Amino acid sequence: MSNNPRFLVLGATAKTGRRVADKLNSLGHDVRAVSRSTTLAFDWTNPQTWDDVLRDRDAVYVTFQPDLAVPGSDEIIANFAKCALLHGVKRIVMLSGRGEDAAHQAEHALHLSGADVTVLRANWFFQNFNEDLFLPYIQQGTLALPAGDIPEPFIDANDIAECAVACLLDDRHIGKTYELSGPTAVTFAEATKMISDVTNHPVTFVPISIEELDAALAADGLPDDFRGLIRYLFSEVLDGRNSQPTNDVHEILGRQPNSLRNFVEEVAGTGIWDVAKRA
Repeated sequence: MSNNPRFLVLGATAKTGRRVADKLNSLGHDVRAVSRSTTLAFDWTNPQTWDDVLRDRDAVYVTFQPDLAVPGSDEIIANFAKCALLHGVKRIVMLSGRGEDAAHQAEHALHLSGADVTVLRANWFFQNFNEDLFLPYIQQGTLALPAGDIPEPFIDANDIAECAVACLLDDRHIGKTYELSGPTAVTFAEATKMISDVTNHPVTFVPISIEELDAALAADGLPDDFRGLIRYLFSEVLDGRNSQPTNDVHEILGRQPNSLRNFVEEVAGTGIWDVAKRA
């Protein structure tokens, strides 16, 4: 790449995308951050939106919606990479899911594209507890999931973003696939208890079946494609295959990833989990 690379960040409003854009901007780089809702819009389902966002870019951070495990994502990724190369993009860093066998075809398609590729496979994000997915349930005092006793080394989206930026800027990461996790693995019940203990507000974890979760999400108005993804993640991925923490964040950044305890204490200070939010 050039000495002054120009970056495209997909998923500008998503958990890692906006953080990657912020970090690159803070370093003084030329950043174009896009999503379906930005003025210059990008939509995975509409290839006609791809050319304008890729024009005059050297490197891309890719987050695929809704998930790389969705059937057909490999073909979409292959077509996007081909389009990116035609516009002169050399470097692509893509976020994937740790332990998502169904996502490997999309990863393989990207590696075959001819671009300089790095893949970041991540565990479940800390931010699922305070930004969207689990937040309303925690605010209501009960988090009911089909998670059982399987531990998960949750990871901070800020650590993922910092790893992504490092990989975009350093050619030593080309061709590598990293598995990004937090420093310790805890169960969903233990994570919920940690939030309850730190905030001093009762939050109870209730184990339920996948069918019960699906019915609850449907009652909340979530579409079937999203519910299908959640069913996949809880039935196929949360089976213990990802329970062992990795050292890859340290390998990339030279430091340990943030701990869930530190994250919970920091977020608790914002009041987002306070009982007052449970109106």
